[in-house]
Amino acid sequence: MLISCGDALIDFVPTRNPAGREAVMPAVGGSCLNVAIGMARLGAPTGFVGGISTDMFGRMIADHAAASNVELALATSSDYQTTLAFVRIVAGESHYAFYDAETATRNWTYRRGSIPFDRVEALHVGSTTLVNDQGATETRALVADARPSSAISFDPNCRPNLVKDKPAYLARMTEFAASADLIKMSDVDFAYMFGDEPYQRRASALLAGGASLVVVTRGNNGAIAWHAGAGQIEVAAPKVAVADTIGAGDSFQAALLFALHKQGRLARQQLKDIGAEELDRALSFAANCAGLTCTRPGADPPWSHEINWSW
Repeated sequence: MLISCGDALIDFVPTRNPAGREAVMPAVGGSCLNVAIGMARLGAPTGFVGGISTDMFGRMIADHAAASNVELALATSSDYQTTLAFVRIVAGESHYAFYDAETATRNWTYRRGSIPFDRVEALHVGSTTLVNDQGATETRALVADARPSSAISFDPNCRPNLVKDKPAYLARMTEFAASADLIKMSDVDFAYMFGDEPYQRRASALLAGGASLVVVTRGNNGAIAWHAGAGQIEVAAPKVAVADTIGAGDSFQAALLFALHKQGRLARQQLKDIGAEELDRALSFAANCAGLTCTRPGADPPWSHEINWSW
């Protein structure tokens, strides 16, 4: 099984009403839930760990996850309200306003002993759950229990408007990166965390710190990856008609994890041993899945039958 742990919420995505005025439409989202949805739709056995509300929006989230074949037995239900995020697209980038006080996601706690890690090939963590102290503490304990037997995937998916203490946040992201086998971040995330530092220099430091694979996605400029054995690999982004970019990075992450799983290269030692050709193929698949996600509004990762790809 592949597991994604973190945020599940409702995005209010931009649209237009019949009169042409700005409007918003609710859509199930949350970076880590999107990753779980993406992996499950592509055909991997997938579970989600996190807090899901019993309110109306929480039922939307649960129904959406179940319809995409995501196992929710490891998630925690509560009466806390659902996190809401309002989205605006500015210069091609998604900007978010979060309503996340006293929510099911924010009050999630890790139930030690509840996850059979000997049957979990990889655990993915990241995003807004790691911004607040409780979420970071609970996820840290989860990663510690998972790491002996499961590969760790990490995407900071930075949301600067939620960060109150940037130095403390960056130190926390550094800590999670040090525990990860696979690190993926967008170019926007990279700039927020590392400024103008060259990608390769930071990637080399992360690989030296224990990661096996570091990936930076760059929107329509494609993605670059660094691997200690396979070297540097760059893949192009497909040319598509973009509806919006919401969930594209999550779809890339999900598809990359799925592709590595499909190739038998996701477990820790297998990821260390992956060859350049296999890695290029996995990254190209991820880029194509992200591109398809961009053609429709909201975080809507592709199903396996929508991707023309042979393994």
